[in-house]
Amino acid sequence: MRLLLVNWQCRDNPLAGGAEIHLHEIFGRLAARGHEVTLLCGGWDGAEPRTSLDGIEVVRVGTRYTFPFLARSAFRRLLTRRQFDLLVEDVNKIPLGTTRWGGPPVVALVPHLFGGTAFQELAAPLAAAVWLAERPLGRVYRHTPFQAISVSTADDLAARGIPRGDVAVIYPGIDTVGYTPGAGDRAPQPTFAYLGRLKRYKGVHHVVRAFAALRHPTATLEIAGAGDYRSTLERLAASLDLGERVRFLGRVGEAEKRDLLRRAWALLLASPKEGWGITNLEAAASGTPVVASNSPGIRESVRDGETGYLVPHGDTAAMSAAMGRLAADPALVARLGVQARRFAETFTWERAAEETERHLQQVLTSRRVTS
Repeated sequence: MRLLLVNWQCRDNPLAGGAEIHLHEIFGRLAARGHEVTLLCGGWDGAEPRTSLDGIEVVRVGTRYTFPFLARSAFRRLLTRRQFDLLVEDVNKIPLGTTRWGGPPVVALVPHLFGGTAFQELAAPLAAAVWLAERPLGRVYRHTPFQAISVSTADDLAARGIPRGDVAVIYPGIDTVGYTPGAGDRAPQPTFAYLGRLKRYKGVHHVVRAFAALRHPTATLEIAGAGDYRSTLERLAASLDLGERVRFLGRVGEAEKRDLLRRAWALLLASPKEGWGITNLEAAASGTPVVASNSPGIRESVRDGETGYLVPHGDTAAMSAAMGRLAADPALVARLGVQARRFAETFTWERAAEETERHLQQVLTSRRVTS
């Protein structure tokens, strides 16, 4: 197949996140299987306009802020030089409406929709723009095949008028070779970790407050990640008199990330919504339980009582109580960690790539038959 991917960013963009990793893990494998894969995306200051990543030809146009205005004309220029069998739009942030561009059939890949959570992160005018852009999905992408990374995302699409029969749920994978349990690497004292962007909508303030309520004087909380919410979190930790019990690590590299997940007694996640929660599975693959909000997407990457605990979103007392059970019982941490690893091993990028390939081939075949 000749595939054109359209996404706001590529994996190497300094602002890239889980959606970009997901895209490259799957379509890099499809490129390795012999499919021709091109990615049209935005760039950043100093970015090369063309490069190759994971066997994917990357064409960068504009920046994070100008890409949506330049993407369609760049797409038309690409069509003058080559033909594509399918266009796969990663509907991430504001939908680009590729169904109206004119060209090959479109498949929409959706990690998650923001909905009302946009107002928890963005200034009101921008949040309103995101919210309004998602509302007409059912009309703009009518009769378009979708891929969703979780049942929660499929439910979101259904609420916006996308028939469930048009949505294939394909769970992401996890690197179970790179993320493995350590041999005796668990910290000797209860250590809890948050790993991700420091943004208001991630709910890290709930994590800090839950930790403050934990009655275990030797426990520590390590917060890894960068973002404009860090200073607010640092002030919150200071106001709660947490002192050196809370450490802000900043952005960490891959090796540091894996070390952190291995030594933690639990990973903490308090988002109101995620597409799926890939960091939860990275922790699980590392043999580390997760304590997380029982929120859309997240509840599919944590099995309550088996690989960790799910608590009502925003209920810091419940989160603290779950942390307390783990802090008081290292054997429980170990048992949940073993079960978490077993759970993580059921998710592989190879499976995700195979299911994606099969779905795209089905779409292409059906389009050829109907045309």
